[in-house]
Amino acid sequence: MALAPQTIALLKSARALVNSLPADGVLLLAEGDIAFDEARKYLGTCKLLVAFTTDARPAEPDPDPNLVILDLEGGPIPIQERMSLALLESVRLEHLQPGADVVVLYNGIQVGVEESGGIDSLSLIHLGEHLERLTAKELRHLGTRVPLATLRAVVDLAMQIGREGREGQPTGTLLVVGDTRKVMSYSRPMNFNPFRGYPAKDRDVRDPAVREQIKDLAKLEGSIVIQSDGAAVAACMHIEAPDRGYTLSMGLGTRHAAAAAISKCTEAIAVVVSQSTGVVRLFQGGEVVLHIEPLVRPLAWGQFRLETQQEPPVRGGSGEGS
Repeated sequence: MALAPQTIALLKSARALVNSLPADGVLLLAEGDIAFDEARKYLGTCKLLVAFTTDARPAEPDPDPNLVILDLEGGPIPIQERMSLALLESVRLEHLQPGADVVVLYNGIQVGVEESGGIDSLSLIHLGEHLERLTAKELRHLGTRVPLATLRAVVDLAMQIGREGREGQPTGTLLVVGDTRKVMSYSRPMNFNPFRGYPAKDRDVRDPAVREQIKDLAKLEGSIVIQSDGAAVAACMHIEAPDRGYTLSMGLGTRHAAAAAISKCTEAIAVVVSQSTGVVRLFQGGEVVLHIEPLVRPLAWGQFRLETQQEPPVRGGSGEGS
């Protein structure tokens, strides 16, 4: 099927944009069959990623080092969501880096209508900012009293710990945010409190220097408790919340059990970094409500998803384990 004139014009514009910025590649959200050879001709040496839904995938094109085919789930998906899924899949498969600039071509007017003339829209996506907005969108859905700015700062910190570890070693930790008075009533210290005696501004997790200190503290056993305003209150805390009323997926350890327990009996959000995988999970009301894969570890980012716990419960209330 020959390319429509407006599609050709947009391909030429995409090539010029990639070369002038420069950008890292072109993502084409295809609605149906596409003339790969013709598209490649207009893009030259630009990397081309073509995303198809599984129910619209064409025959495999000839091998080309600058051509990547992405398979997305079938069915009617809003164009913005399909764009996000394609970008996440590109990062997960390491075709794009998390901070890449990508030119996206898509049919933004009459999605799924072949007679609409093909591709009609071009967008420049700064992938780092786009992924951050995805995280913010998911966090807004939690309906917590913890301000979004604080929650974002804590989740970003957890993602850094999961991604980087500390001193070259994988590190797991538990960060408990909000409802601090009640959280502390279910906790006891396992070591000295490194935050005691410091003013709130010197304990703010939004401060890069404080974040680095918390990364060091994450190597120690126990949880880190953070107020809703972002001020860290205590570290090395052993969680002793009631061990009931929650169900945990198989394979999650006692750190995750502690997160489930404390989020069940308080209004806090518990953020867990798995030492073994770097995966970040958010617990609310005793359940996992958000799951984020690390960006740089061998397991790259997967789709955000809500987890449903249908496995037999894992019991345990300590702050240790993966």
